[in-house]
Amino acid sequence: MSWWWAGAIGAAKKKLEEQDKPSKYKSVAIVIGVTGIVGVSLAEILSLSDTPGGPWKVYGVARRPRPAWTNHLPIDYIQCNISNEEETQDKLSKLNDVTHIFYVAWAKRSSEAENCIINGTMLRNVLKAVIPNAPKLKHICLQTGRGHYTGPFDSYGKVQPHDPPFREDLPRLKLLNFCYTLEDVLFEEVRKKDGLTWSVHRPGLIFGFSPFSLMNIVGTLCIYAAICKHEGKPLRFPGSRQAWDGYWDASDADLIAEHQIWAAMNRYAKNEAFNCSNGDVFKWKDLWKVLAKQFRIEDYGFQESDEKLSLVEMMKDKGPVWDEIVRDKGLMPTKLNEVGAWWFADAVLSGKSLLDSMNKSKEYGFVGFRNSQTSFNSWIDKMKTHKIVPSF
Repeated sequence: MSWWWAGAIGAAKKKLEEQDKPSKYKSVAIVIGVTGIVGVSLAEILSLSDTPGGPWKVYGVARRPRPAWTNHLPIDYIQCNISNEEETQDKLSKLNDVTHIFYVAWAKRSSEAENCIINGTMLRNVLKAVIPNAPKLKHICLQTGRGHYTGPFDSYGKVQPHDPPFREDLPRLKLLNFCYTLEDVLFEEVRKKDGLTWSVHRPGLIFGFSPFSLMNIVGTLCIYAAICKHEGKPLRFPGSRQAWDGYWDASDADLIAEHQIWAAMNRYAKNEAFNCSNGDVFKWKDLWKVLAKQFRIEDYGFQESDEKLSLVEMMKDKGPVWDEIVRDKGLMPTKLNEVGAWWFADAVLSGKSLLDSMNKSKEYGFVGFRNSQTSFNSWIDKMKTHKIVPSF
């Protein structure tokens, strides 16, 4: 027998032995949108040794090349544009060991009709690639949001939302809403596999960490505060009196991740939709003190003015200022339009508080909670630790 033939036989035997060897993982997750504000938390928590259902193997899927600030995450990173059906099939259909899908991705377009199309397409592409090819797939967690009850951002003031506190059994509003599109796609695709279960998660305003999230209110306000500090300007609250004085709730990104893992593991939580918020209320006037203290700004607060402040307008020419801060403070290289979700902050802070109810989650057994002020503070600290924003 020639040496190369013996080597080929040995390699084949080794491959068969590896296939027969039981996996060290009890569960295998695929996190769609792993660089997003909840995706990062899911990747971190699923990777912990004591996470329910574990030990977990984690695939992380995102459109961008893997950013440096995710290098600490023990995940198999897959760069994939899930809006492209062919690419999604090519890259995700191979993951035949997946047991759980955590879908926390979102794309923004200029109208809600376009939002429905792109987001529905993305989810459908993922499910069509994974469901038929992952025989051990058990559960899908889908994240939507509080827009389920209020309508999309471009409908504010045009449609009457439900009266808060929002409950999961409230009927759909009679308008286009990408949250409804995502649910419909999910329900249609899960029917194609017997025994496959699902859960829908509806967080509110999310406090978390992700430099590239389209809806990172904490990171956006940190960038604003850093620019105010750098330029020696007061940290004015860019919102309404109603927003400043009203009661708000938030959803900590780690809590949302815990909520999804709970639903994935709890047999009583299957095929249900759940709100997910911290379980307390806060006022922006109190969090503004926290923000000002974090960036050592003494002049801050709400200022009555006939002119409505808009972060979109205030920040439109601040790109060079941010470049200077990044350079002087040795921060991770970013561009202002990447890390500042100014449109989102304007939408949130010009509105009024709309609270949800966590009663259903509690009744089904989820008792997790967060102190929102502590949460806000801790995510600012994390932004500083990862050198996304400066310490002054």
